[in-house]
Amino acid sequence: MEPTKFDMKYASVRQAIIEQRFEKLNARQREAVFQTDGPLLILAGAGSGKTTVLINRIINLLRFGQGLTDPFAPEWATDDDLLFLAEYLNDPKPENRARAEHLCAVRPAKPWEVIAITFTNKAARELRERLELALGDEEAASAVWAYTFHTACLRILRRHVDLLGFESAFTIYDEDDKKRVITNVMKKLNLDPKTFDPRTVMGMISRAKDKLMTPKQFAADAAGDYFREKVSDIYRQYEKEMKKACALDFDDIIMKTVLLLQNNPEVLEFYQHKFRYVLVDEYQDTNYAQYVLTSLLAGYYENICVVGDDDQSIYKFRGATITNILEFEKQFKDAKTIRLEQNYRSTGNILNAANEVIRNNVGRKGKELWTDHGAGAKIKLHRSDSQEGEAGYIADTIREGVEQGRRWGDFAVLYRNNVLSDNIAAAFIRAGVPYRVYKGRDFFSRAEIKDMFAYLWMIENPADELRLRRIINVPARKIGDKSVETAMQAAVENGVTLYDVVCHASGYPALSRGAAAMEKFGEMIENLRRLREFVSLSELYDELLDKSGYLRALQLKGGAEEESRIEHIEELKSYIVDYEEKNENPSLGDFLENMALYTDADQSGEDEDAVIMMTMHAAKGLEFPVVFLAGMEDGLFPGFRAMEKEEDMEEERRLCYVAVTRAKEQLYLTCAERRLLYGRTQYAHPSRFIDEMPEELLDSNIVESRRFSAATAPDPTLDRPQVMRARYVSAGAAKPGASVAPAKPAVPLPDYAAGDRVRHRAFGDGMIVSVKPMGGDALLEIAFDQKGTKRLMAKSASLFMQVI
Repeated sequence: MEPTKFDMKYASVRQAIIEQRFEKLNARQREAVFQTDGPLLILAGAGSGKTTVLINRIINLLRFGQGLTDPFAPEWATDDDLLFLAEYLNDPKPENRARAEHLCAVRPAKPWEVIAITFTNKAARELRERLELALGDEEAASAVWAYTFHTACLRILRRHVDLLGFESAFTIYDEDDKKRVITNVMKKLNLDPKTFDPRTVMGMISRAKDKLMTPKQFAADAAGDYFREKVSDIYRQYEKEMKKACALDFDDIIMKTVLLLQNNPEVLEFYQHKFRYVLVDEYQDTNYAQYVLTSLLAGYYENICVVGDDDQSIYKFRGATITNILEFEKQFKDAKTIRLEQNYRSTGNILNAANEVIRNNVGRKGKELWTDHGAGAKIKLHRSDSQEGEAGYIADTIREGVEQGRRWGDFAVLYRNNVLSDNIAAAFIRAGVPYRVYKGRDFFSRAEIKDMFAYLWMIENPADELRLRRIINVPARKIGDKSVETAMQAAVENGVTLYDVVCHASGYPALSRGAAAMEKFGEMIENLRRLREFVSLSELYDELLDKSGYLRALQLKGGAEEESRIEHIEELKSYIVDYEEKNENPSLGDFLENMALYTDADQSGEDEDAVIMMTMHAAKGLEFPVVFLAGMEDGLFPGFRAMEKEEDMEEERRLCYVAVTRAKEQLYLTCAERRLLYGRTQYAHPSRFIDEMPEELLDSNIVESRRFSAATAPDPTLDRPQVMRARYVSAGAAKPGASVAPAKPAVPLPDYAAGDRVRHRAFGDGMIVSVKPMGGDALLEIAFDQKGTKRLMAKSASLFMQVI
């Protein structure tokens, strides 16, 4: 059927109105917004407005659907409708918008047919708030599933988890809880924690769940490997303990949702038909389980839009798989790719430095960030004689900036490792610089806060044995460890929960001495469980503090530490009140879920005028007017371990790219000639990532050329302090008025080649197996006679190794 003249006129005006609605977006952003159906990959560079694109794409789906591309007018459209649209195009009055959008809509999505998955609660909240503002419709905005992976999965699990054999009021265990369960399991299996480190075991089980491996599959894969076979036994028993406690850990939330969908076709069909459009933010950070989850949800319509940046994939240690984004077009054959390269955050010099660094990576799709903000200030490179000098320079520079009119909150100090924060914090204290350190879930890790949550989880889920054991004698109730062990044994023998035994302790002769105290505790929990149906959460919390005796016990001790703990307990109430104010139908279970998924990144801190200190990983997604990258030294950033593998080096380089692009106006790179770390003084070479930045972009205090080349390499037979002084002379390290001596002539670096025999100070003699060029350096694979095969970067290896 061919469009009529009326159809063509109508479609033309409709298209013009829709384009007008999104005219503030740039050309590439509009292209991404208007690509409604089919698989779509949006490669969004740092600061390119990806959140804006996500929001406007959802608005287009909800308001206009396929209105931009449909060649036909609605069957019911009239000449008056066309005339109205033509007039609206020329004069888009706000009071006429609703009718115009109705006339321009073609099969628009319902709000509940859209799921937009993010990685942080903060990002999900921003998405919902901006949607509400743009749509002018709170109900429609809240109906969109704009959630984190974990929150979206929890919504599905609460409704269907019974199909997996769990109660809907299941508990969520954090990493500390998980470690306790695994430690208890290892005791039952008589496994030595020195041989089977609980954290190592936790990591192996977590990675197995990321790969969707059940205990049975893990056992099959581990066959023949003694250590992994024992971990398999731990995994199997751990799952039994979790099932008994009706508890899930963070990895379970996604894994069990995937298993639920895979093993229950009717549930899968429901959600596949429910979600016409699936959008995934930060796709480069997804792991295998998340990849499978999103693929399942989009399996019917295949209207999946993933937004991400392969150059910002920095969470391999958490299980993120960069191949998910690199191979998206292979998975979805008809996928369209759109690159967002215009940056709205940083100056040209900052972006050019980032572009030059990341260009050295091989495993990437490729894009070039640009801006119309102008070149801006050069990047400041400062090398100090020591870490104290570096910290002092950062503190003094920030103070000068504030004296010139900046706020403390304009500054951020980023580092690769938390170990660098202490010296900087000490310098801030001496200089009177207010600061705040991001430390993840630090508040929630405090003993008193974990105690409070244990009580609350017990009210929600009495089967939670781990939390019950934590608080049954806190504060002291004359219920000793031996009585608890006896009660646990009685629970196993009678096939009931530990809570059942506690509530009916007098019925078990072996518990006669502690029975009264146990039953009194059980009665207190039961009273609170009944009370939650009649009072608010904040009132329930007040009753908990009173009836448990916890607050009274702290007040009786009355020391400084107890005062601090009381303050933290009271601060937790502010979280409860805040939750109640932001939710129409607050519930204890929902609050506990929110808090279980809460991180320090969810605190905006916007009202606090203080310098922000955090790791480079924690800074992802944030931006600051002025950024310091501290500890820019080989061995720290990139780390020595990363230099052994090409894929690890590429991830470190991506992290550098992320860190650099956090800066909006001014970027500082700082390093030290020598640094005391882990009790040893180390002499360091400025980071090779600095070498990858064009010299003309830098304003450096290093007198001699930064470039490390064969012609200027140091004599590998020199001791390390001499090596570093020969290679770099820092103006900041020289005495005032002193002349800088010329660098000592260095012996040329030999050309490494496959087949060369070499001698390394640490690894002994060996032979170079391969030499692979990498971004102005080379990756050497060396088979050492005594230490096995190592992969080393040539620049660093030359300090300790020579050809023989």
